[in-house]
Amino acid sequence: MKAFDLLPSLIRLVADEERADDPSGFLQKLHQRLEDMLHRPSSYHFSAADRLLPWVAPDPSVTDPMLRSTVVTSVLTTIWDADRAARRARLAAVVTDLVKANKRVLLIAPDNRTLTEALLAAAKGLRGAGLQYRSFLCGYEPPVITSEGGINLRDLTFDVQVSAFLGKSQADKAGLRRKLERYLELAPILRYKADKQKDLDEVRHLEWRLLTALGDTQAEIKRLQNLQAVYGRLPLWQRLGMQVVGSNVATMKENCALYEAQKQECMNELEVAQARINELKPEAHVGPELRPEYEELRDEIERLGGVAKVREVLVMEEDTKRLPFLQAKRVLAVTPVRVIGDAIFHSIRYDALLVDEGPRIPLPLLVACACLARERIVLAGDPHELPPSSPTPYGVSLGWPTSLSRPPAAPAQPAPA
Repeated sequence: MKAFDLLPSLIRLVADEERADDPSGFLQKLHQRLEDMLHRPSSYHFSAADRLLPWVAPDPSVTDPMLRSTVVTSVLTTIWDADRAARRARLAAVVTDLVKANKRVLLIAPDNRTLTEALLAAAKGLRGAGLQYRSFLCGYEPPVITSEGGINLRDLTFDVQVSAFLGKSQADKAGLRRKLERYLELAPILRYKADKQKDLDEVRHLEWRLLTALGDTQAEIKRLQNLQAVYGRLPLWQRLGMQVVGSNVATMKENCALYEAQKQECMNELEVAQARINELKPEAHVGPELRPEYEELRDEIERLGGVAKVREVLVMEEDTKRLPFLQAKRVLAVTPVRVIGDAIFHSIRYDALLVDEGPRIPLPLLVACACLARERIVLAGDPHELPPSSPTPYGVSLGWPTSLSRPPAAPAQPAPA
């Protein structure tokens, strides 16, 4: 049996627990990761993970955990010891050797406290070997222990290191974000002002037409009034000529009344238009400093490819710079839950996987992490914590903890003689 052959059983196991309870969505992510490993095996490394099979799926006839595998190989190193301090020291020595060999190492442990202790042991080992541990070690999660023995573990946390590494970039990104936010703040204001200016221009055009019509009407009224004033003094032939075209005193009075009504209508409409103009003026007004600021921001955003592109840059920049930083660190300490739950680990591969307190890491998580290691796996823990091999509903016998909802119970310690 190979590690790849275990995947269908592990997928069914995770699916059963996922149906029972998965409020955080972590089991769904683990399920997706295992499915991805099953359908895209070329993206993962199974050769080193295959060496785990004698330990995780042993022959049921082997009852002694230490005898599950007697094959000595450089691909899988086991550090089985009931003394935690002793196996931590050996694990730290392996870390030092791998760092000296310029290997990229993933160090995992079942919980944050155990991981912090393993990271501290690795830092002490590197310091004892005369190496700058800050340059090689990185803890992805906040440490449980702040400092010990002159080693400040907070300096090894990913957030602290990446903040220092990307200080200028973060400042630039913050400036770009402020520009985008200001642009998005001004854009609707300027659009609103532009719409109001358009309305104002239309009302002003209406005002001009009303004033023109009012002027023409007043001119006609004045002409008719002047004509009525001199009508009696006009020569007879001229009055007869005017009457032929229907222009006499009676019709001139009627026309004056019509023009007066038209004049009043124009004045009423003009009053409404001018009131609307007075309303629109402050709404359409743009401060002298606002438009240049907006145009400068607009040109900058357009130069960078538009709002959508800038948003994409702001969203992706953190991961695209976090990823090379993670890849540059020689030893990354992280819990398996983070490896599966954080998408940034999906594309990172390591030369070696170091597992502290291995029997306390559920098998689906162990296999998922093991397939990220190309060359070597170092498995450390107390062999007495390994459960005996037993059949499962998934068609395989397993001798490794599988429950993702509760940690494996520590074995009962033998009574002193």
